[in-house]
Amino acid sequence: MKKNVTLFMSSIFAIGLLAFVPKNTAQEPWNVPDAAKNKVNPLKGDAASIATGKALYNQHCKSCHGTKGKGDGPKAAQLDTDCGDFTKASFKSQTDGALYYKTAEGRKDMPSYKKKIPDANDIWAVVNYMRTF
Repeated sequence: MKKNVTLFMSSIFAIGLLAFVPKNTAQEPWNVPDAAKNKVNPLKGDAASIATGKALYNQHCKSCHGTKGKGDGPKAAQLDTDCGDFTKASFKSQTDGALYYKTAEGRKDMPSYKKKIPDANDIWAVVNYMRTF
């Protein structure tokens, strides 16, 4: 009986330690095919496009990526990977085509938005809005 209690307590302790293991913040490279990377955004980054993008971002993206695109939304802590920071130079240096591809296709914790935002121009509008961070 004492052996079972010791084993049980050891298990509880080990599970408790997992709460202190940091999430994987190192991002593995997200390879975007050249054809997608080189796609040109058909929308101008005008006020109408940005307003559409902002509304869609607030509906679909803000919960993880945060209000200001810093990757600190309320759901971000529940994810296994870092949401990224849209204000950083490494984000801003990506092409619109790469951002469109990542938004449409998704990977791991980042879902695909091809079905949730089926109009391609709406995804392009989200890209335009992300550029405002």
